[in-house]
Amino acid sequence: MPSMPHTSVADSPDRSAGKPRRLRGLDAARAIAIIGMLAVNVGPRKDTGDTELAVVIYDIPAGRASLLFMILAGIGMSLMTKRSRETGVPLPWQTILWRAVLLIFSGLALQMLSHDVSVILTYYGILFFCGLPLLRAPTWLVTTLATISLVSGPLIWLFLQQQTSTTFDFLAPSLADPLWTMVHSTLLTGAYPVLIWLAPFLFGIVLGRLQLAEHATQLRLIVWGAVGMLLASGLSLTLVGIYGQPTGYGWDQLISGEAHSMMPLWLIAGSGAAVLLIGIFLRAEHWVVHRLSWLVSAGRLSLTIYVAHLFVLAWLVRPGPETLFQGYMISAAMSVFFVVAAHIWWRQIGLGPLERLLSWPPRLTR
Repeated sequence: MPSMPHTSVADSPDRSAGKPRRLRGLDAARAIAIIGMLAVNVGPRKDTGDTELAVVIYDIPAGRASLLFMILAGIGMSLMTKRSRETGVPLPWQTILWRAVLLIFSGLALQMLSHDVSVILTYYGILFFCGLPLLRAPTWLVTTLATISLVSGPLIWLFLQQQTSTTFDFLAPSLADPLWTMVHSTLLTGAYPVLIWLAPFLFGIVLGRLQLAEHATQLRLIVWGAVGMLLASGLSLTLVGIYGQPTGYGWDQLISGEAHSMMPLWLIAGSGAAVLLIGIFLRAEHWVVHRLSWLVSAGRLSLTIYVAHLFVLAWLVRPGPETLFQGYMISAAMSVFFVVAAHIWWRQIGLGPLERLLSWPPRLTR
């Protein structure tokens, strides 16, 4: 395979001729999401009530990195189908269906590894199916459905919690599970139940329809992202201070802003943080391209990095780490290795080994 030794992310031509200019700020944000999920998956997490600065910093990506990843998925789906939506040419439905099937089956298979991680790819694929009928729907309809999902999803989820103690177990399904278990876990009981996570995915589809390359749009993302994050977090902290931290799955859980609580205030705060970060990276894209090209490369190989980190966890890290310091060291070492490897791969080869599979038909070679 020929190499491109003198090509960098900043000056390399995008490998998608005829499409709009690639927004490299989104690639950088995607890399941050992957690194954040890697750190969360390495662990260990803090104990209840532990507020040491090192623990708080290590916990920053918890419940935020995965929301950023999901919102970027919706944005990517919008950008992928922008030409079809604006000109009426056929949707690339074969590619979308192929990606959905590929992600679902790979997620189910990867869940069988001993990495102690709930693989997000299965849910990612299901949401691709959910988004397909809405790709040409008017923006007001997608926004309405996202809002309805944001409100009704947690209410339905809590109601089901109150009816049965087995509704939510934070485990993702695997290929070894019966079909009903796979369906039930994906929709209701897993780590990223579609009932809840449909809202940020649809929100991402709406964001992808904005003029993201315009400075005015980028500034609005920064402002409204910060407002959403601060207001939702502040409201949750205020209500918890007044009524106390909710326990169990009563209706008082609605005031929770805890990571992965599945409640609206957490979804709004986490999505606000994601939008803020996306806006910052888009606004500073010139700086990102010339100073953080290694981060852009990692974002372009995000699927390969995500899958690879699961194998590293299963084969080299588990059952550790046992302490927070070990978690810091392992997370830092894995992040540096994957980012550097991705940058070298992109400069020399281009598309990642797994990213080549995402198009239909799959591009196994350059």
